[in-house]
Amino acid sequence: MRASDSDRARAEDVLKAGYAEGRLSKHEFDQRMAHVHSATTYGELHHLLADLPQGPSPLPAPAPAFQAPVPAPMPYAPARPWSPVPPPQQTNGNAVGALVCGVLCPFTWGVTAIPAIILGHKARSDIQRTREKGDGMALTGLVFGYLTLVGWMMLLMLGIATGF
Repeated sequence: MRASDSDRARAEDVLKAGYAEGRLSKHEFDQRMAHVHSATTYGELHHLLADLPQGPSPLPAPAPAFQAPVPAPMPYAPARPWSPVPPPQQTNGNAVGALVCGVLCPFTWGVTAIPAIILGHKARSDIQRTREKGDGMALTGLVFGYLTLVGWMMLLMLGIATGF
Protein backbone atom coordinates (compact mmCIF):
# COMPACT_ATOMS: atom_id res chain seq x y z
CA MET A 1 0.00 0.00 0.00
CA ARG A 2 1.33 3.46 -0.87
CA ALA A 3 2.51 5.69 1.98
CA SER A 4 1.25 9.26 2.37
CA ASP A 5 3.15 12.39 3.41
CA SER A 6 1.74 12.11 6.91
CA ASP A 7 3.03 8.51 7.12
CA ARG A 8 6.50 9.71 6.16
CA ALA A 9 6.26 12.51 8.76
CA ARG A 10 5.43 9.94 11.46
CA ALA A 11 8.41 7.83 10.36
CA GLU A 12 10.64 10.93 10.63
CA ASP A 13 9.37 11.48 14.18
CA VAL A 14 10.23 7.88 15.13
CA LEU A 15 13.74 8.29 13.69
CA LYS A 16 14.22 11.59 15.53
CA ALA A 17 13.13 9.98 18.81
CA GLY A 18 15.50 7.05 18.19
CA TYR A 19 18.37 9.44 17.50
CA ALA A 20 17.55 11.56 20.60
CA GLU A 21 17.50 8.42 22.78
CA GLY A 22 20.89 7.31 21.44
CA ARG A 23 19.57 4.31 19.53
CA LEU A 24 20.94 5.60 16.18
CA SER A 25 24.25 7.17 15.26
CA LYS A 26 24.32 10.44 13.30
CA HIS A 27 25.39 8.66 10.12
CA GLU A 28 22.68 5.98 10.43
CA PHE A 29 20.07 8.65 11.23
CA ASP A 30 20.98 10.67 8.11
CA GLN A 31 20.85 7.56 5.89
CA ARG A 32 17.45 6.48 7.18
CA MET A 33 16.04 10.01 6.86
CA ALA A 34 17.07 10.06 3.21
CA HIS A 35 15.36 6.70 2.65
CA VAL A 36 12.19 7.90 4.47
CA HIS A 37 11.88 10.81 2.02
CA SER A 38 12.23 8.47 -0.95
CA ALA A 39 9.96 5.68 0.44
CA THR A 40 6.74 5.11 -1.47
CA THR A 41 5.12 2.17 0.40
CA TYR A 42 4.38 1.17 3.96
CA GLY A 43 6.71 -1.80 3.60
CA GLU A 44 9.71 0.47 2.89
CA LEU A 45 8.85 2.66 5.90
CA HIS A 46 8.39 -0.36 8.11
CA HIS A 47 11.76 -1.77 7.08
CA LEU A 48 13.44 1.52 8.12
CA LEU A 49 11.72 1.55 11.54
CA ALA A 50 11.55 -2.16 12.39
CA ASP A 51 14.37 -2.12 14.97
CA LEU A 52 13.16 1.04 16.78
CA PRO A 53 10.45 1.32 19.44
CA GLN A 54 7.61 3.39 18.09
CA GLY A 55 4.18 4.64 18.96
CA PRO A 56 1.52 4.10 16.35
CA SER A 57 2.89 2.00 13.53
CA PRO A 58 2.79 3.42 10.00
CA LEU A 59 1.74 -0.08 8.92
CA PRO A 60 -1.88 -1.05 9.10
CA ALA A 61 -2.57 -3.27 12.09
CA PRO A 62 -2.27 -6.96 11.26
CA ALA A 63 -5.44 -9.00 11.33
CA PRO A 64 -5.78 -10.98 14.57
CA ALA A 65 -5.16 -14.71 14.31
CA PHE A 66 -8.44 -15.50 16.04
CA GLN A 67 -11.39 -13.21 16.32
CA ALA A 68 -14.11 -14.17 18.76
CA PRO A 69 -17.60 -13.88 17.34
CA VAL A 70 -19.42 -10.80 18.47
CA PRO A 71 -22.61 -11.73 20.31
CA ALA A 72 -25.78 -10.47 18.72
CA PRO A 73 -27.37 -7.64 20.65
CA MET A 74 -30.32 -8.60 22.78
CA PRO A 75 -33.57 -7.11 21.56
CA TYR A 76 -34.71 -4.39 23.93
CA ALA A 77 -38.33 -3.64 24.43
CA PRO A 78 -39.31 -1.45 27.35
CA ALA A 79 -42.01 -2.83 29.60
CA ARG A 80 -44.11 0.23 28.91
CA PRO A 81 -43.34 3.43 27.08
CA TRP A 82 -42.04 6.14 29.36
CA SER A 83 -43.95 9.36 29.46
CA PRO A 84 -43.08 12.44 31.51
CA VAL A 85 -46.79 13.02 32.13
CA PRO A 86 -48.91 10.27 33.67
CA PRO A 87 -51.82 9.16 31.51
CA PRO A 88 -55.11 10.85 32.36
CA GLN A 89 -57.42 8.96 34.67
CA GLN A 90 -60.50 7.40 33.13
CA THR A 91 -63.96 8.48 34.21
CA ASN A 92 -66.17 5.65 35.40
CA GLY A 93 -68.93 4.96 32.87
CA ASN A 94 -71.47 4.02 35.54
CA ALA A 95 -70.91 7.42 37.17
CA VAL A 96 -71.73 9.16 33.90
CA GLY A 97 -74.85 6.98 33.55
CA ALA A 98 -75.93 7.78 37.14
CA LEU A 99 -75.55 11.51 36.49
CA VAL A 100 -77.53 11.38 33.23
CA CYS A 101 -80.33 9.31 34.80
CA GLY A 102 -80.42 11.57 37.87
CA VAL A 103 -80.64 14.77 35.79
CA LEU A 104 -83.41 13.24 33.64
CA CYS A 105 -85.51 12.21 36.66
CA PRO A 106 -87.76 15.34 36.74
CA PHE A 107 -88.37 15.12 32.99
CA THR A 108 -89.25 11.41 32.89
CA TRP A 109 -91.75 11.45 35.79
CA GLY A 110 -89.21 9.61 37.97
CA VAL A 111 -88.76 6.61 35.67
CA THR A 112 -84.96 7.06 35.71
CA ALA A 113 -84.70 7.42 39.52
CA ILE A 114 -84.15 3.71 40.19
CA PRO A 115 -81.48 3.33 37.45
CA ALA A 116 -79.76 6.49 38.80
CA ILE A 117 -79.60 4.98 42.29
CA ILE A 118 -78.37 1.59 41.08
CA LEU A 119 -75.75 3.06 38.75
CA GLY A 120 -74.64 5.57 41.43
CA HIS A 121 -73.98 2.86 44.03
CA LYS A 122 -72.23 0.62 41.51
CA ALA A 123 -70.08 3.52 40.28
CA ARG A 124 -69.00 4.55 43.79
CA SER A 125 -68.05 0.96 44.56
CA ASP A 126 -66.02 0.67 41.34
CA ILE A 127 -64.38 4.07 41.87
CA GLN A 128 -63.30 3.13 45.37
CA ARG A 129 -61.76 -0.09 44.05
CA THR A 130 -60.13 1.21 40.83
CA ARG A 131 -59.38 4.87 41.74
CA GLU A 132 -61.13 6.16 38.62
CA LYS A 133 -62.63 9.63 38.34
CA GLY A 134 -66.33 10.38 38.59
CA ASP A 135 -67.22 10.12 42.28
CA GLY A 136 -68.95 13.52 42.19
CA MET A 137 -71.05 12.50 39.18
CA ALA A 138 -72.07 9.26 40.89
CA LEU A 139 -73.00 11.12 44.05
CA THR A 140 -75.03 13.69 42.09
CA GLY A 141 -76.92 10.90 40.33
CA LEU A 142 -77.63 9.26 43.70
CA VAL A 143 -78.90 12.50 45.22
CA PHE A 144 -81.22 13.25 42.28
CA GLY A 145 -82.43 9.65 42.23
CA TYR A 146 -83.17 9.54 45.97
CA LEU A 147 -84.80 13.01 45.93
CA THR A 148 -87.06 11.97 43.07
CA LEU A 149 -87.89 8.69 44.79
CA VAL A 150 -88.66 10.45 48.09
CA GLY A 151 -90.73 13.07 46.23
CA TRP A 152 -92.86 10.41 44.55
CA MET A 153 -93.27 8.56 47.87
CA MET A 154 -94.45 11.78 49.54
CA LEU A 155 -96.93 12.42 46.70
CA LEU A 156 -98.19 8.85 47.03
CA MET A 157 -98.58 9.24 50.82
CA LEU A 158 -100.31 12.60 50.36
CA GLY A 159 -102.66 11.03 47.82
CA ILE A 160 -103.46 8.14 50.18
CA ALA A 161 -103.97 10.52 53.13
CA THR A 162 -106.38 12.75 51.18
CA GLY A 163 -108.28 9.83 49.77
CA PHE A 164 -107.22 10.25 46.21
